[in-house]
Amino acid sequence: MRAAACPIDRRSFASLLRSAPKDAVAFHVQGTPGVKLYVVHDTQSVKLPSSVSRWPLATGTEVLLAMDALSKDVGDEKVRISYFGEAGGVPVGRAMLYLTCVDVSLDADTSRSGAVSRTLLDKATWTWGPDGHGAILLVNCDRDDPKAETLDNRDTAVRSYADLKDMSQMVLRTRGPRTIFAGHRLVLHVDFSDADKVGVFYGGNSVALEEYKHVLGGSKLAYAIKPSRHQEESVFYVEGLAFPDVGFSGLVTFHVTLLESPEKGLLETPIFTDTVVFRVAPWIMTPNTAAPLEVFVCSVDDNEDFVAAVGAMAEKAKCPLTVCPLPENRQDRWIQDEVEFGYVQAPHKTFPVVFDSPRDRGLKDFPVKSILGPDFGYVARQAPEGASSLDSFGNLEVSPPVTVQGKEYPLGRILIGSSFPRFGGRRMAKAVKDFLIAQRVQAPVELFSDWLHVGHVDEFLSFVPAPDRKGFRLLLASPSACYQLLKEKQEEGFGEAAMFQGLEKVPKPTINEILANEALRKFNNYVQSCISWNRDILKRALGLAEPDILDIPQLFRGEVAAGAEAFFPDMVNMLVLGRHLGIPKPFGPLVGGQCCLEERVRALLEPLGLTCTFIDDYFSYHVLSGEVHCGTNVRRKPFAFKWWHMVP
Repeated sequence: MRAAACPIDRRSFASLLRSAPKDAVAFHVQGTPGVKLYVVHDTQSVKLPSSVSRWPLATGTEVLLAMDALSKDVGDEKVRISYFGEAGGVPVGRAMLYLTCVDVSLDADTSRSGAVSRTLLDKATWTWGPDGHGAILLVNCDRDDPKAETLDNRDTAVRSYADLKDMSQMVLRTRGPRTIFAGHRLVLHVDFSDADKVGVFYGGNSVALEEYKHVLGGSKLAYAIKPSRHQEESVFYVEGLAFPDVGFSGLVTFHVTLLESPEKGLLETPIFTDTVVFRVAPWIMTPNTAAPLEVFVCSVDDNEDFVAAVGAMAEKAKCPLTVCPLPENRQDRWIQDEVEFGYVQAPHKTFPVVFDSPRDRGLKDFPVKSILGPDFGYVARQAPEGASSLDSFGNLEVSPPVTVQGKEYPLGRILIGSSFPRFGGRRMAKAVKDFLIAQRVQAPVELFSDWLHVGHVDEFLSFVPAPDRKGFRLLLASPSACYQLLKEKQEEGFGEAAMFQGLEKVPKPTINEILANEALRKFNNYVQSCISWNRDILKRALGLAEPDILDIPQLFRGEVAAGAEAFFPDMVNMLVLGRHLGIPKPFGPLVGGQCCLEERVRALLEPLGLTCTFIDDYFSYHVLSGEVHCGTNVRRKPFAFKWWHMVP
């Protein structure tokens, strides 16, 4: 019989009938001490040696062998089979199998410790949860070399050691007599359906960057490895090329196969395959309640005071301020609408990733030119059907962590605005929505925002940190709370107090006039019904009770067809930096020298340990249909919770 390579811990089935003389009816088998033998007969497995010395040579009878120590030399372990005829006595034939035990394994950070280690965990599966296992891959979407033209994963070169650090290691181990590999081939391969989602680099034994070659991914489906005489481990570096999306679950599978080289003209025979599965890390958003790391604002022709006010607030919150200058924003002040800051995370690495909206106005080049860089990634989605206002990222928010009827959302839930329950109307672009759903870890909730002229969820809701209950409060704009407050003030004798004091060329309606304006009241009843519809969705989707919600007094103006806009600066559209809140200054009626709207908001928020700063955005943002939140953006600290510990 032939010699065979036998990978460690694996068992080979030897067919007995093929090598048996034609008049043989029974057999006896024995092996050298390094071989464990079992006979499978009548569906039972019997470990040898046993009390039965001869076994019937029947169809379905097999010898199972295992080796758990590496061979020192080729063919140093043996199995001998003796065949017997009807008469028994002397064997009618013998066969000898020469065995070489080698170790071939493909390993990754399956235990999610931050380092590759050998493990008994099933490498070919990927499971969620605190006790889950499976390796993780980052989309290498930053630009570690500032001189590079494009993202790190858009080329097939390793440009820096920082680039390698964004990748996940995959280690191939080959142990055993080196000469055995001369007659065998080792091939690393990736499934065809996964090949466009990953890139694999290999530098051989070298640490020199120029030695790292792109060996797998794209059009390269397989790579033949020559095990070195001196090295038992080959380290491959794997980068993600694509985030989970429609048609891509995020799982990618790699295999290493040991092939036996046959005589010329015949196909190679696979002896053994080891498999490892990675999941591409999702893009994760951070809520208002997360600690701020950097505040962004645009400098345009008429907003110096606004930029100064945001800067003063950032300083109070001990948070750096980045001002996007005019040449970069091209008179586009709506930085909240252009981008959303999030991050990606693997056990070995975390970095921020900016999500660029399909909106693409004056700020469209800012994310690539000024944000993308070393350890700052970039992802974008387009709207081939044409972008609507609902594709701007003022219409993309995320709740703090919540538990809903026993189901945990430890990274919160994404909130997007849509036209439901209305037929027709505007919706978020399919590509953006599909992308958000495919990330899986922040299951999106669709709200009704198409009743607004601009149509963004940040026009009627916000979240602020709180020391009790769920750790936050949901703030909702509330026309009914506003009418109630104005009615109180009227009854206290302040009916002649007027709005918009100190603002030039702005009409100044009194409390009495506002309360007597039937058309305004009727429109605000409609607005209140739209917000109440969302209140019910939010209570259900986020598991909230009434004490988790605060109603912020707010009036809207407009008409049903054209959509609602804020009647005075929209206070929920605020900048949240820890316990510091930058709230649009409402210019409400002055009662005893104090704005009664500001006073009411302070009374609601200050007991939670929050500091309210009212920022004048009237002419620089409000009259252009936006407010403080629309005109700012914040990169925040990633969650302490690891996304792979959740069960989506």
